[in-house]
Amino acid sequence: MPREVEVKLKVSDARAPLRALKKLGARPDGHGSGRVHEMNVIFDTPQGGLAKHGQLLRIRTETPETAAKKAKRRGARRDLGQRSVLTFKKPPADSPDAPAERSSARHKVREELEIAVTEPGRLTQIFEGLGMKGWFRYEKYRTTYRVPRAAWAKGLLIELDETPIGTFVELEGPPEAIDRAAQALGYSARDYILKNYLVLYLEACRQSGREPSDMFFEPVK
Repeated sequence: MPREVEVKLKVSDARAPLRALKKLGARPDGHGSGRVHEMNVIFDTPQGGLAKHGQLLRIRTETPETAAKKAKRRGARRDLGQRSVLTFKKPPADSPDAPAERSSARHKVREELEIAVTEPGRLTQIFEGLGMKGWFRYEKYRTTYRVPRAAWAKGLLIELDETPIGTFVELEGPPEAIDRAAQALGYSARDYILKNYLVLYLEACRQSGREPSDMFFEPVK
């Protein structure tokens, strides 16, 4: 199963990583600004059977910001350029030939499978028929960058995530490239966050005294 190697970095000044990315020669991956709205739904059994084994089952629906704006101007309700992706993640399997990076405590390593989904609503019905439910929903805006002219950055994704609990940079790719990109952005291994957004959201709720629910942006008044 393919492996995902990544870390998160907390951003205190949203302009700082943008300046560093420009200096690196990073470019948005995709059309227009590359900014995409994500709606994520995590599924599990009522007993939390997947989470207990460190597994994640998620349907993510992505809507490019530029496509949504164009459709809104035309008064269209469809053709938003949306796509849905089913993701399954689990801890790496123990095997003697496992890649060396799985033993690195600095990076989060997961086995990951992703497939495109054309009918997420039907898939949700299937999961519910199997006794699962979408028990946590969260949204964010993601802009994905690559550094096309740097050989060391081959396979590296630099993802700027704007979430209801703050802004983060997620670095995914070869461990050496992650470390080099983090340093270029002004971070060190001490700043690496290996927690997922659910855990970060629950921590934010505890710190603020809020009752956890779904992680959505506040409505614009």
